[in-house]
Amino acid sequence: MRVFENNCTFDYSWRNVSIANWRKYCAWNTQSTHVIAVDTLSRSVDPASGILRSERLITCKQSAPRWLLKLTGAEVSYVREVSEVDPTTQTVTLRSVNLTGSNIVSVQETVVYSPHPEDPEGKTLFTQDAQITAYGAFSRVCSKVEEWSVERFGQNAQRGRMGFEAVLEMSSKAFRDMKEAA
Repeated sequence: MRVFENNCTFDYSWRNVSIANWRKYCAWNTQSTHVIAVDTLSRSVDPASGILRSERLITCKQSAPRWLLKLTGAEVSYVREVSEVDPTTQTVTLRSVNLTGSNIVSVQETVVYSPHPEDPEGKTLFTQDAQITAYGAFSRVCSKVEEWSVERFGQNAQRGRMGFEAVLEMSSKAFRDMKEAA
């Protein structure tokens, strides 16, 4: 098993980040062209806590090395994402797991957006970790799959941040335009 960890700060309030999160895979994000569909499977609000819980199926088409495609047998992959938005603690927690090829490599990712401790009204802290585990009889092959997966995960994390920054910028502009029009 390999672990990928990442954190950064977005110069937007938690409120704006938590709203923009639902637009993460829209046309404003030119870095997420590998995401070809996002389907909401369920969404509910816990009446006692106010926590919004959503379950989504994310369909992706990514390029991968030929050797990995031979192992998984698929160019299109599916990811299950379960999110919780807690308005009381002001956290958005996203937990994702790959469904495609999970018998070969399992990727379990957790992302948390929370107000930044130094500027809770103006900035949001992003933390991300992923546990990547390859399965198989040959430890050398498993190690190679895990190494490649961690490297790719890091590259995607950088692109993901750039794309989400664009979504945040466009969302912020849209909110400003709505306020000015009102």
